[in-house]
Amino acid sequence: MGKVVDPVIVEVVRNLLLSVADETNTVIIKSAYSTNIKERRDNTVAIMDAKGDVVAQVEGSIPILLATSLFIAKRILEKYRPEEIHPGDMFILNDPYSGSGNHLPDITICAPVFAGDKLIAWISNIAHHSDIGGSVPGSIVGNARSVFEEGIRIPIVRICRDGEVNRDVMDLLLGNTRTREERRGDFTAQISANLIGIEKLQSAYAKYGDVLLDCMEEIQNYADRMMRSTIRKIPDGVYEFEDFVDGCGELVPHPINIRVKITVAGDEMTMDFTGTHVQVEAPINVPFPALMSAILFSIKALVGPSLPTNSGIFSPIKVIAPAGCLVNPTEPAPVSVLIDAGQRIPDTLFGALASIMPERILAASNGACTTCMLFGRTEHSHGKYFICHESIAGGSGASHYFDGLSGVQVYLTNTSNMPIEATEIEYPDIMLEQYYLRRDSGGAGQFRGGCGIQREYKICSDGMAVNCLGDRQKFQPWGLDGGMAGAAGAFYLVDGQTGEKTALSHKTSNLPVKKGDSILVLTPGAGGVGAPGNRPPGKVLLDVRQNLVSPEAAKELYGVEVVMGPTGVYELKK
Repeated sequence: MGKVVDPVIVEVVRNLLLSVADETNTVIIKSAYSTNIKERRDNTVAIMDAKGDVVAQVEGSIPILLATSLFIAKRILEKYRPEEIHPGDMFILNDPYSGSGNHLPDITICAPVFAGDKLIAWISNIAHHSDIGGSVPGSIVGNARSVFEEGIRIPIVRICRDGEVNRDVMDLLLGNTRTREERRGDFTAQISANLIGIEKLQSAYAKYGDVLLDCMEEIQNYADRMMRSTIRKIPDGVYEFEDFVDGCGELVPHPINIRVKITVAGDEMTMDFTGTHVQVEAPINVPFPALMSAILFSIKALVGPSLPTNSGIFSPIKVIAPAGCLVNPTEPAPVSVLIDAGQRIPDTLFGALASIMPERILAASNGACTTCMLFGRTEHSHGKYFICHESIAGGSGASHYFDGLSGVQVYLTNTSNMPIEATEIEYPDIMLEQYYLRRDSGGAGQFRGGCGIQREYKICSDGMAVNCLGDRQKFQPWGLDGGMAGAAGAFYLVDGQTGEKTALSHKTSNLPVKKGDSILVLTPGAGGVGAPGNRPPGKVLLDVRQNLVSPEAAKELYGVEVVMGPTGVYELKK
């Protein structure tokens, strides 16, 4: 136990650390080169204590990255003796089996923070890089059979020593990417952000001294107490659920299950994933740190935003995931599309607790990371590779009190919307033809599920190809208490000459496209809650007017007849 610290000081320090994390993260966004970071904001920052335990993280960042920070500094401390770590050092890593625990494009740069010769903290940032080599541009390989096909693996190595960038390491990294200058810019943004974070933490220590360190410990203790208090409110018992991933294209054409058994006993909880499908020779395996991120998100969603995001959350929680299963694979299982299976983990946890926590549980959300990547070398790109990476939102599940939201990121994604203007300015070889909410994609119910999105990319130059990656195209997002499932997602290739529409696999990699073709993306909706017949007719009418529900679906699913009135506005049939 640390020293007793004034709770007011603890709260001041907690918010100070959050502001340092937020400011550091903003530096990355403002100075990065790639749209993946500066527009989609696929990055995060964490602050750890001297032992490597997380004390603060950017609250509004990408949930799939959250818990990976639990392991980063600890793994550095396992590899290097204390006397081998010095001021001015920074370490870079991305290896899912010896480093970060995510897929290879998520590259971490972590730095120790010293006050004089005393190690007081760590600061790390993670950013998704649009290409780090591998068999497919974009380094997310839908048909990979091993991690070696997915890009360069970076074990824990120094990227900076004594405040200077290690040119040999940087040259090695830049030599293994198709987008060399973009990578250089993003690496520089990450390094520069850490420098600012270090300065802010050193200033905090200069003001508070060792009280800062005591506060770091108490912040974790508070999360532990808050988590135990929440668990005590759940009836003791065993709660189980199973959900399914669509598979993985032609490599794994059959469904893949994720199973959990949650045991609650007093103020402790065990999450046992025994019975989950074994790891597969396909890129949807979820490394253990990513599993922990999915659990952390789910806990935050159930407890609420007041729960601090730090290592203390896991003190009363035991996680069991047998080595070699889908959510704890062993090397060299590929992991580049881990997000698609990772998205199913919150659904599984929520499904297990739905009967005892109905006020907190939503119906299944779109549960996918629907991704379209367009890339190539064209006249506009002057013979250099460009890679347009977009993750497209879908519907969120309804609750027992409210309709689900439409066109939002859910669960582990949380990347920002990519504006049409930003896409077309950055990538003149692409034009957006459609971008709107999918009518009738939200699951019908007393409370309607959120709608997915329809987005169409027109190819304006030859020499391009596409990756289409997603899930929930076979297993629709489930509803609760009589609510209906949301619509499944889909990808289509539209021939530019004939207009013929061809369905694509949910794991399409490196598909050549020609000028005039289009890629049509339909993201999943979300499940509804309660019997559709219990939805007030006035709400159904509003849904029709807002083009979320068709008049045909209003009649068929809700029993509400809607007609066009004399003023050109839909009305209830009298």
